[in-house]
Amino acid sequence: MKSLFFHSSKSSPSRTLSSTPSSPSHSSHARPSTPLSESMLESKMSHADSLITKWDPESSSYPKITSLFFENRREARDFLKSVSDLQRAMHFYVSDSSSHHRLVHAQRLMQIAMKRLQKEFYQILATNRDHLDPDSISARSTTTTSDDDDEDADTVDGDAGESIKEVEREASLANSDLRSIADCMISSGYGKECVKIYTIIRRSIVDEGVYRLGVEKLSPNGLNKLDWETVEDKIKIWINAIKVSVKTLFSGERILCDQVFSASDAKESCFSEICKDAAFGLLGFPESVSKSKKSPEKMFRFLDMYDVISELWPEIESIFSFESTSVVRSQAVTSLVKLGDAIRTTVADFESAMQKDSSRMPVPGGGVHPLTRYVMNYVCFLGDYSGILADIFADYPLQTQTQPPAAMLEHSPSAEDPISSIAARFEWLILVLLCKLDGKAELYKDVALSYLFLANNLQYVVSKARGCDVRFLLGEEWLSKNESKIRQYTANYERMAWAKVLLSLPPNPTAKLPLEEAKAAFRSFNSAFDTAYRTQKTWIVPEGNLRDEIKVSIARKIVPPYRAFYEKYRVLLRNEPHLQVAVRFAPEDLENYLSDLFYGTGVSGSTAGTKSSVHSRVSAR
Repeated sequence: MKSLFFHSSKSSPSRTLSSTPSSPSHSSHARPSTPLSESMLESKMSHADSLITKWDPESSSYPKITSLFFENRREARDFLKSVSDLQRAMHFYVSDSSSHHRLVHAQRLMQIAMKRLQKEFYQILATNRDHLDPDSISARSTTTTSDDDDEDADTVDGDAGESIKEVEREASLANSDLRSIADCMISSGYGKECVKIYTIIRRSIVDEGVYRLGVEKLSPNGLNKLDWETVEDKIKIWINAIKVSVKTLFSGERILCDQVFSASDAKESCFSEICKDAAFGLLGFPESVSKSKKSPEKMFRFLDMYDVISELWPEIESIFSFESTSVVRSQAVTSLVKLGDAIRTTVADFESAMQKDSSRMPVPGGGVHPLTRYVMNYVCFLGDYSGILADIFADYPLQTQTQPPAAMLEHSPSAEDPISSIAARFEWLILVLLCKLDGKAELYKDVALSYLFLANNLQYVVSKARGCDVRFLLGEEWLSKNESKIRQYTANYERMAWAKVLLSLPPNPTAKLPLEEAKAAFRSFNSAFDTAYRTQKTWIVPEGNLRDEIKVSIARKIVPPYRAFYEKYRVLLRNEPHLQVAVRFAPEDLENYLSDLFYGTGVSGSTAGTKSSVHSRVSAR
């Protein structure tokens, strides 16, 4: 590692006894502007000699197994002051040619002191791993010591509250001790040794943290060899890992580096050495995934990863603000770009697949087509990501070179309005679907059934759109317009399917007809109604409200005129056996038959409640 701590052209005192390190210009231990008296210098040197020698790890077993900062904090502060005095003395001896032997002795004491401080620095870092874990550091950084905190503390159990305060006190002491030792070692020219110890221990904590989050290092080739279900599980793990890492792991390390090396540029090199590789690897995972083979089901995981990086970007930019960690920011941006490319490609492929759908098998009974279900479920899921999609497609205006024409859109694509642009894209996808459904409706030989098919499918489209976030993009006007189209389709269905039944009744049901004409009218009605019922008993309307609305509408058109006609000849029915044979249905029978329709099985799917509902709603008319 290139040294950031030496301003002297001479070598570090840890490497030669004949050289003298100079202190950094910004250090609090800079050379005094006024000379020390010789007697004062001798006194300070004597005290430093005694104290530093006492804690020489090589002198006896006691300093080998004991921590200076743990045993006697006052003596620890005195030790740091003695190192500062020793450094001042060395500056004085350098300027005095007659003090060479004293300079050599001072350098030897400095090396002993630095060995002691290295040991203390390591012990504090190692024994306080729990107090200096990134999670605790991040949490403490957002905690304020206000009166509100005191009020909150009253609600905490006494022992638990005291335990928390003790942990915080120990963490604060450890932090302060590390900062004091780092300042002392760096100002004495031993910054490289200090940084090495710090980075080795703290990097192991970060690497262990990432490992415990379950993240594996996988190359693009390695990912391509896995099935999508496995990759999807790894993406879920990664999403949790990147959130924890940025908000806790990397954030905590940045805070700790800034605190321990607050008076030195070493905080940048330390943080970079500790976190850069782990962060770069984590943020490179989405790029690797984005290179896999595209398919519609992968879209939502791409969006999830894009969303989490976008959400974390302000924190990533802040935590990795150093020039030496710019590669982390660059990797985050690269992953966003690659994911955006993959998402746009997948949307284009999805539209293309719709355009190319060539299935020619009519859905039995005019029900909802599988393509309709698939597309609308997909579109509704996409609606949950409309904000992200607006960002992804912001610089990519909708291109409508294929049918249907863009003039049919309610929303106009606009580069100046990303939300309007993404609304147009959603509307476009649905419009492509509806045009495909128009083509599939032509597969039915019965025109009435084709209209019922269109009504069913448009009903499904509107219902799905109303039930998800897509409704906010499409707007009430779009929804209402298409609900009107549903009513048009059902009206066309009724006209085509029941016209012969209505025409079989006399124009004026209450007018008196010759008996033979009345019998012929009843027979004509019987035949028309029976044919319509038998034809439609396998047809289906899956949506309950629409099914009831259609049945009630049909009943209101047929039952009242038939009832009037029936009641007109009711007295004759009792006396004319031939007329009785001609009349097959009472008005209530018609309601019962209509109640059985649109379940798609040819078997009664109605209940007494359904029949009663149709009867009551027709009677209310």
